[in-house]
Amino acid sequence: MKKMIAWIMLLGCFSFVDLACAQKQNTPDAAGYIVKVGDEAPDFEMTLTTGEKVKLSSLRGKVVMLQFTASWCGVCRKEMPFIEKDIWQKHKGNPSFALFGIDRDEPLPRVKAFMKQTGVTYPLGLDPGADIFALYAERNAGITRNVLIGRDGRIVMMTRLYDEKEFASLCEKIDELLTPAVK
Repeated sequence: MKKMIAWIMLLGCFSFVDLACAQKQNTPDAAGYIVKVGDEAPDFEMTLTTGEKVKLSSLRGKVVMLQFTASWCGVCRKEMPFIEKDIWQKHKGNPSFALFGIDRDEPLPRVKAFMKQTGVTYPLGLDPGADIFALYAERNAGITRNVLIGRDGRIVMMTRLYDEKEFASLCEKIDELLTPAVK
């Protein structure tokens, strides 16, 4: 009987530790992110506006930038031309780089119109219900957000809103990650 009570108490301790870890991982930072730099980027599959499906884990070995956006977001509209010009146009031909805008909870016709209005040519994916967004930040947290993922699948940098200096740092980090190591 004593052994059974000891086992129950031990299992209860492990359950408490698991619950505490789960709660800690989902505790948002000041920007609303529930992931942090150094974490493995949560995997997901999304459908692009072209109908093509993309799974994040299939991009392992590439530098990946995710931009969380929506047509109703004024800051997104301000930032997207800079992403197009300073990141996408510069790196779109690099097979070691991938960039995806992820449109938060809007239907395909609206997302296509949004692409046309903003003039972006980088791929946009659909995020019905904001389920992909909720893997990275509190479901109701604001956008625009950028998550930069290294070749190993770990988060390297995260931004929130649009700040010229922070955006310049993002561009520099992408350049750094795409520069081949000198041997």
